[in-house]
Amino acid sequence: MRAPIGTFDDARPAPDALDLLTRPVAEAIRNWRGTAPAQDLVYVDTDPQWADTSTFVEHYGPELLAQSANCVVVAGKRGGESTLAACVVLSTTKVDVNGAVRRQLGARKASFASMDTAIGETGMEYGGVTPIGLPADWPVLVDAAVADLPYVLIGSGTRRGKLIVPGKALAGLPGAVVLEGLGVTA
Repeated sequence: MRAPIGTFDDARPAPDALDLLTRPVAEAIRNWRGTAPAQDLVYVDTDPQWADTSTFVEHYGPELLAQSANCVVVAGKRGGESTLAACVVLSTTKVDVNGAVRRQLGARKASFASMDTAIGETGMEYGGVTPIGLPADWPVLVDAAVADLPYVLIGSGTRRGKLIVPGKALAGLPGAVVLEGLGVTA
């Protein structure tokens, strides 16, 4: 199979790569009820040493930067309550934590979750967190620019491998809210 974006030696429909994914991501794909068919989600095998965005595009091609998104875990706090959420923004931007995220979560304060919290609560590897397979009660905030992409490269739950999915599929995830301006120029 040829990936819809990029040039990868090993690309296959994500349902055919469940054994390469973390348990929550594999379960989400196995039980996929998204706006795009599960076969439209593509797993590409990549070397974990190139997992971070800057080295990834250096190795796999600079054209992928405009088609890549990062998923980060944030914590919104109000009173004694804390709400975890995922934010998906283009790799060329950063998450507007103190503006868009704080307002959307109705939080007094918002910040990036610690690495221990992110990996402990998601069941995914740090540097590979993806919006697919997150806890069902989490808000998934998706920048409108990501949702508008025909295909977007995101994490797969592990540092080895990535998923290529239609942007509209991310907008249709459970708990997803599409926001203008979630990603701001870095």
